[in-house]
Amino acid sequence: MSQLTDASVVLRLGYQAIRRAGLPTEELLTKAGVALNQVEANDRTPLSAQYAFWVAAEEVSKDPDIGLHLGEHLPLYRGQVIEHLFVSSGNFGEGLKRALAYQRLISDAFAAKLVIEDDRCYLTNGEQPFAESLVNRHFTECAMSGVLLFFKFITEGRFEPIYIDFNFSKGAPDDEYFRVYECPVSLGQKETRLYFDPTILEYPLWQAEPELLQLHEQLAIEKLQELARYDLVGEVRRAIGSTLESGETTLETVAAQLNITPRRLRTQLSEAHTSFQQILSDYRCRLAKRLLASTNESVERIVYLTGFSEPSTFYRAFKRWTNETPVEYRKRKQR
Repeated sequence: MSQLTDASVVLRLGYQAIRRAGLPTEELLTKAGVALNQVEANDRTPLSAQYAFWVAAEEVSKDPDIGLHLGEHLPLYRGQVIEHLFVSSGNFGEGLKRALAYQRLISDAFAAKLVIEDDRCYLTNGEQPFAESLVNRHFTECAMSGVLLFFKFITEGRFEPIYIDFNFSKGAPDDEYFRVYECPVSLGQKETRLYFDPTILEYPLWQAEPELLQLHEQLAIEKLQELARYDLVGEVRRAIGSTLESGETTLETVAAQLNITPRRLRTQLSEAHTSFQQILSDYRCRLAKRLLASTNESVERIVYLTGFSEPSTFYRAFKRWTNETPVEYRKRKQR
């Protein structure tokens, strides 16, 4: 899999929660390194941005329980393909299983599964590394509120959590958890789990639209295929990065590294609306700009690091990318 990412809706929901909570939105986003146009865009964001967001949220709010409290201000999750899939299903259990099948459309961090036992059932995200990290705690507490809000909406208030396990050991006081989630919470557990009565799985959904279900499912499949193509572009970028200095970065060498045929790679990149040459050119351009702006590497050395065989070829390419020579670009950036 390529770099782990979240759907744009994750960032948007967080942004709306910040505003609803009355926190200084601009200051928080600036500290997190997030531009306002990123919030409004439909591009997926790197999962690593979650860390910066939650560090900034705790720092700006001065609230050690900011994930729990920000979750209270989350708007209802609406208008996404998974919501349409869920509400078009005949009952809550069918909708939940469909949503879980396509959960990657929300975030690569989600790997939730439904476990049904005799008199109870639970959702779990499995055992996770870095359970004690700040971002895991804040994100998990906030997301739990979002999940409960959506489940209660879709069941007309019938969904009730029995209790919640969290996989981190330091958290809020018991009574604060009970106030927010309306059920007991246990910390320091092996997995984060949301327990509920299995009878709710049979609850008929009031918005069920069987005739639209197939349409929504086809759309979800297409969205997953888009993500798979996005993964491939990331894998190609990494392969380019590992072979660039050798001067042997070609479609054939990258295809061999990815264990697919050059023809197949060319076709899949075309389906992703790009090409090998476009990805290679973009990678070289970004690398050259970074090295010129942020280091004192000689231009000759940068020619080598970006995989060009001749300085003249590099100069022509850089002029095409930026309408500046490498020397002009460096002077402007290092003033």
